Amino acid sequence: MSIANPQMHILGSFDEALDVLRNNVLMMASLTERNLERAFRGLFERDNETCNQVIADDEEIDALEKLVDRDGIELLLRFQPVAIDLRSIIASMKLSANLERVADQATGIARRARRLNGSVAVPEVHQLEPMAQTVSGMLKDSLRAFTDRDLQLAMELKPRDRQLDQANRDLSQQMTEMAQKQPDQIQVYLDIIFIARNIERIGDHATNIAEDAVYVKAAQDVRHSFGAADA
Repeated sequence: MSIANPQMHILGSFDEALDVLRNNVLMMASLTERNLERAFRGLFERDNETCNQVIADDEEIDALEKLVDRDGIELLLRFQPVAIDLRSIIASMKLSANLERVADQATGIARRARRLNGSVAVPEVHQLEPMAQTVSGMLKDSLRAFTDRDLQLAMELKPRDRQLDQANRDLSQQMTEMAQKQPDQIQVYLDIIFIARNIERIGDHATNIAEDAVYVKAAQDVRHSFGAADA
């Protein structure tokens, strides 16, 4: 009668728990991407029902973040992993935090979109579309870089984030000038400015996710120096 190897049992239990953690993070990523897409649809199609779905679904994403944090801490305490396993757990917990913040920004967009939808449509809202397309692509690519451990794709995020920052500044300046010319529409232009800011912050979180992809794959902390050569 053979005796089971206790080390294999521990490793198997760890792998199973790590898979659960990863699956919860992937579910959270899918929900967050969906919420962001819905927020933009509610904004550009003036669809309040879609905006309401974004706001309602934010609670599920919050709950998943708490679950990922709990499971991640349990993995760290119970198995005391090292090397890439340790980095993977830490990065997964940081990913969930960034996703939760992206979802919060999407909710902010949905709330302001709902208010804009209650006013007469203004064409300036559609000036947000290029920023929306950029940040949606950034979030998608950052998540792919994280799951595929694609360093090259991760390194491409920072220059795109800089372009998004500039687009936010340009649009905010333009909307400020419009508000000065049409003070009766100041709330509309302020909402557009704040939505642009929401989008810019989502870009920051996408860049954070890409930085964590580098950390897991290459064991390098590239925060604050990420993409510095492109500056």
